[in-house]
Amino acid sequence: MKKYSSLKEIQTLISQKQLTLPDLLAYYFKQIKNNEHLNAFNEVFFLSAEVQAKAVQQKIENGTAGKLAGMVIGIKDNICYEGHIVTASSKMLEGFVSPYSSTVVQRLLQEDAVIIGRLNCDEFAMGGSNETSYFGPAKNAANPELVPGGSSGGSAVAVQADMCLAALGTDTGGSVRQPAAFCGQIGLKPTYGRISRYGVIAYASSFDQVGPITSSVEDAALLLQVLAGADDYDYDSTVSLFTVPDYPVLLNEQKKHKIAVLKETIESEALDPEIKSAILKSIEQLKADGHTVTYVSFDLLDYLVPAYYILTTAEASSNLSRYDGVHYGHRNMEAKSLNELYKLSRAEGFGEEVKRRILLGTFVLSAGYYDAYYQKAQQVRRLIREKMDVLFQDYDLILSPVAPTAAFKIGDHLQDALVMYMADIFTVLPSLSGNPAIALPIGNNEAGLPLSIQFTAKHFEEDKLLAFSQAFLS
Repeated sequence: MKKYSSLKEIQTLISQKQLTLPDLLAYYFKQIKNNEHLNAFNEVFFLSAEVQAKAVQQKIENGTAGKLAGMVIGIKDNICYEGHIVTASSKMLEGFVSPYSSTVVQRLLQEDAVIIGRLNCDEFAMGGSNETSYFGPAKNAANPELVPGGSSGGSAVAVQADMCLAALGTDTGGSVRQPAAFCGQIGLKPTYGRISRYGVIAYASSFDQVGPITSSVEDAALLLQVLAGADDYDYDSTVSLFTVPDYPVLLNEQKKHKIAVLKETIESEALDPEIKSAILKSIEQLKADGHTVTYVSFDLLDYLVPAYYILTTAEASSNLSRYDGVHYGHRNMEAKSLNELYKLSRAEGFGEEVKRRILLGTFVLSAGYYDAYYQKAQQVRRLIREKMDVLFQDYDLILSPVAPTAAFKIGDHLQDALVMYMADIFTVLPSLSGNPAIALPIGNNEAGLPLSIQFTAKHFEEDKLLAFSQAFLS
């Protein structure tokens, strides 16, 4: 069976009776078995996926199937699915069975997607390489000695290595876009609030956003249409109430755009020469296609990473305080006092990177440092948001790299937190401002590793971003 790159292709074959959904699922199970060395899955849902596949196949034959019938999809291991284990790739939640489903899982099932398993990620989504996972690192299918990116590394590898058609990740500071870039896939971070966060294990609540990783823009558009919009019961108070456009239909709206290139990102000394060359080549193609491309300055670049890590670690410190060994999560059974129970349970349950971020976040929120760090970072975030809003008064899209390098070797950056954090320098801008952004593949380097480019749009203009992406890749 060949690799399928879009749902439309699969649905056509099923309608022509050349393929059945149970057969397709069996193929993906075989692919997962053949690629076990990549460590993309924390668990494969053999039983529930087979039940779903048979039920959806029957719906297809009856003509009552939903929009996603035929899509086999994986979910990042921080997205709750009723009756299934969810761990956020942490010892802290080892064996925890979710008592309810997240909004995104509910909507996938309502439209008849088949959920094949939970995918490896950095612990509590904290990392940019998938090396902080309690279950060990996921590995890049292009070269298993390299990282797949993070934190949604397993999601990107699963699509890259044809273990499922699409996957859901979460993006706090680039955790969908960067692994998609390292694995040569399409990674979309919607506008903050476009998709409900209900049932998604929190890292930094004012940043976290669910996003799809796919091989085609059409599938990204369809998934966004299904997942976007407010909860029926207002589970997530930050979710947008705006009407959800018909993204797949709007893909055909081809327009010429005014594109701003962030000059400092292209001229950055950290940017790999091969990525720079590929991006410059893309810029020339955009001009040839009739788009207006202008270099603009963004003088706040040096403040992006510090502001991002101050704010996200502060929110992580608060969000992760609930994992104390009393309510739920890992519990030390030898503690002699309540204080000791808290200390030992958290020390044993959390990995080193999560502990580092909790400590940093607790520090910036502490008396005497709150004003100097947390409040100042919030002010910088406001300046960044305002500067982006000004840019979008004159431009339709903003162009920048996704990551400063292609995928790097496992273990190369793990011992140097600062180097790892600085790898987020290009992805955290849309995260701080809340804008939608997409990572698109632009070929490979001389070593055969995927390269990528990032486009950012105005708030809630995913339709424009997706239509442009469709034309850009065609």
